[in-house]
Amino acid sequence: VLSAVLGVPVAIWTATLDPTAVAHAASEYVAFIVLLGALFVISGGIVVRGTLAGTPGLNAVLIAIGAVLASVIGTTGASMLLIRPLLRANSIRLRKAHVFVFFIFVVANGGGLLTPMGDPPLFLGFLRGVPFTWTLRLWREWMFVNGILLVLFYIVDSTIFRQEDLARPGDLDRIAVKHQVPLSIAGKRNLLYLGGVAAVLLASGTLRLHPLFQDAGMLAMAALSLWTTPKGLRGENGFAWGPILEVAALFAGIFATMIPALAILNARGSELGLQHPWQYFWASGTLSSFLDNAPTYLTFASAASGTVGTNSENLGELLLSERGAALLEAISIGSVFMGANTYIGNGPNFMVKAIAEQGGVRMPGFFGYMAYSVAILIPLFVVLTCVFLL
Repeated sequence: VLSAVLGVPVAIWTATLDPTAVAHAASEYVAFIVLLGALFVISGGIVVRGTLAGTPGLNAVLIAIGAVLASVIGTTGASMLLIRPLLRANSIRLRKAHVFVFFIFVVANGGGLLTPMGDPPLFLGFLRGVPFTWTLRLWREWMFVNGILLVLFYIVDSTIFRQEDLARPGDLDRIAVKHQVPLSIAGKRNLLYLGGVAAVLLASGTLRLHPLFQDAGMLAMAALSLWTTPKGLRGENGFAWGPILEVAALFAGIFATMIPALAILNARGSELGLQHPWQYFWASGTLSSFLDNAPTYLTFASAASGTVGTNSENLGELLLSERGAALLEAISIGSVFMGANTYIGNGPNFMVKAIAEQGGVRMPGFFGYMAYSVAILIPLFVVLTCVFLL
């Protein structure tokens, strides 16, 4: 309701001033929801069976696997693939909201830094001329942030696990592994469909296909998943349409209300006086926390092109100079990492929240989640700035 109350008037007002901007935002929104929806449907048909004990060690391993997968099948794909096994593993835990907060930090955001497949901002950079393998040079920042977050998570989860163990009769370790069942994966064909979505994205960027071909390809993968996956597997996963519908409604309002904000940034961005990598990191990251991080990335990359004196339509030209490459690195890191600062910073964030709540987890509200990010992420980003960007 709030999304409609805020989004519809802004969209109507903007349409009277600049219909092209509204049409462009609408096309980006459709592509965004089609991607999220396809990955949501396909991953919902993959069931990880067997004993998964929600111990700190296993939780950390699952999140670490997600960090790697995020750069291969995207932050959304990795999040949707692993969220349900993580929910089942922690079903006996009483205090578990922090598990899914760190999951959002790492899998839904930070893990996607290494390839254009990982996060939409990097994919847009690829479409604008940034080489596909260029983002691999950001592996140090990827290791630094995700490594520290995993260590912090293990410490926090171990502390909470021990407190829970003392407060409950019996040993949680024994409870968790009482009935040993070998691990297995059902619905394996959906892994092929996930690969199909990744192939469609890569082909659309490499061959410069029309966006309609990209959307049609992803919808085809989702349709194949629905058609060929037994309904029982989705039932076993607790699959429901509620989370994706909730995300679609929320982001409709976000895409509408960000039109004038991005227009102002495009028109007056050069007046911000950004010159150094650390400034671009914090500026792009701060706005990516509250606006969609993909257009925010393009806006600041265009501003960097103006600063260096290159063509903003070909961001690959930034890499011809050491300064331009440093600015693009800072923008890429800020747009990807700081999408974790709020639930609306990146598409998978709110979807993970919705699925976790559907699974019985009492997730923090919008400002409660920001309390986590301010306490954990902001100090980490300050250290990142000092180590890599000064």
